[in-house]
Amino acid sequence: MQQINIRPIQPEDNQAIEQVVRDVFIEMDIPKVGTAYADPQLKLMFEAYHKPKAIYFVVENNGKIIGGAGVSQLENEDESICELQKMYFLPEARGLGLGIELMHKCLAKAKEFGFESCYLETMPYMKDAQKLYKKVGFEYLNEPLGNTGHTSCPVWMLKKL
Repeated sequence: MQQINIRPIQPEDNQAIEQVVRDVFIEMDIPKVGTAYADPQLKLMFEAYHKPKAIYFVVENNGKIIGGAGVSQLENEDESICELQKMYFLPEARGLGLGIELMHKCLAKAKEFGFESCYLETMPYMKDAQKLYKKVGFEYLNEPLGNTGHTSCPVWMLKKL
């Protein structure tokens, strides 16, 4: 029986969520350079999101971290724009409606923080993720915003909050 819980990240979750992200990158053969895989904060996710106007949620099943996502100010961009960041799920978490639930939690927090728009970057072959993003109102952009350092992510989307 599944016991799903979505909650803010805690310091003891750092290693588990880092492993989830790395496992998804390996599974989907996502480039390691110019993506979230190479982000220095991946090892210290709690610390990276433990600041004003930022939050990261983990999804756990019976105490095991199986996914997560967060929002934070988009780097080198207008302060009214946040970024949906590091939204990854292990295979066992997919197809359960957790993506939409987590997305709604993140976007609600972004509005609460006072952001007016939410930006994201993804890979062209992540079609299921893009369907989800479009379903909640994200629209494609012709060029990236901010400076995330994710030069290997050529799909950019934005949603007005």
